[in-house]
Amino acid sequence: MEARIVTLPGDYIGPEIMREAVKVLTRVAEKYGHSFTFEEHALGGASIDAYGEPLTTETLAACNAADAVLMGSVGGPKWDGVPANVRPEKGLLALRKGMQVYANLRPCRIHPQLAGACPLRPDIIREPIDIMILRELTGDIYFGKRFRSEDRTQATDEMAYSVAEVERLARIGFEMAGKRRGKLCSVDKANVLECSRLWRETVQRLSKEYPQVEVSYMYVDNAAMQLILRPSQFDVMITGNLFGDILSDESAAIAGSLGMMPSASLGDGTRGLYEPIHGSAPDIAGRDIANPLGTILSGALLLRHSLGLEQEAAAIEKAVSEVLDAGYRTPDIYSEGTEKVGCIRMGDLVTERI
Repeated sequence: MEARIVTLPGDYIGPEIMREAVKVLTRVAEKYGHSFTFEEHALGGASIDAYGEPLTTETLAACNAADAVLMGSVGGPKWDGVPANVRPEKGLLALRKGMQVYANLRPCRIHPQLAGACPLRPDIIREPIDIMILRELTGDIYFGKRFRSEDRTQATDEMAYSVAEVERLARIGFEMAGKRRGKLCSVDKANVLECSRLWRETVQRLSKEYPQVEVSYMYVDNAAMQLILRPSQFDVMITGNLFGDILSDESAAIAGSLGMMPSASLGDGTRGLYEPIHGSAPDIAGRDIANPLGTILSGALLLRHSLGLEQEAAAIEKAVSEVLDAGYRTPDIYSEGTEKVGCIRMGDLVTERI
């Protein structure tokens, strides 16, 4: 297979973790007889420094012409003083909107080797935890109308959803649940918000088309609590942009380290945007101690969802598991009795096991 992959290293540790992910993907291509072309572009603060804006039309066009896009991280204190409309994070929001990727897949699994890093009691995580949080990505309060009074004493952010926006995300959730353990939980705040009532009504109507999937409904505050009390009850969770942002970060903490967590953002076609869920970590940038595994595992999701290469994706995930089995850890997941390695060495170790 030939594939064109746009890379967006971004800011601070972004270039470091991207380098290791590209190294692993290059090894996959060599081993399995594929040809991957990597085309690098600036995003976020790096783009502001180079072009005066966080996402250029040229970068967006390149992303939309690619087979898949792999991103590192954006933002950081260097750009705290820039106007709100050109902050690095604006580039990421515009990229998601411009690529029309509306479904954010955030898997939450506890690697057995890292069970000790999970902050929950051992009896809570005794049952296997394998959750897929499906977060709507291009609507909700992040993209609604904004208002600030002239005297700066009042502010409004609009939360808005259409039936079509809810339906397209819910269909992905139902289909995904049907291929997993057959359970879907829709998370909202329908006891208070009209927007959530529309969300729930849409999911209820759609559920009739998927009788093989067991559907439940949960208010977001209870869902946040249940993720702590009994996370094993969840299979696929679907929710809006704001609630999904919060719940998926909570699930990442359960898994033990933000550095381990990949994500995929998908639209109607196969092209997707893949990125680790962590930030740019300016305090550790340039020190060769960042954890590249979240980015490497995002590369595995890229192979699976955009290129249809399941065997190759599984090979990366197996290699990561073997490296953890062998006791190698970056500082964020280090514990007594394991061997501490840097970002580059961790990338080399995974590459060697492909």
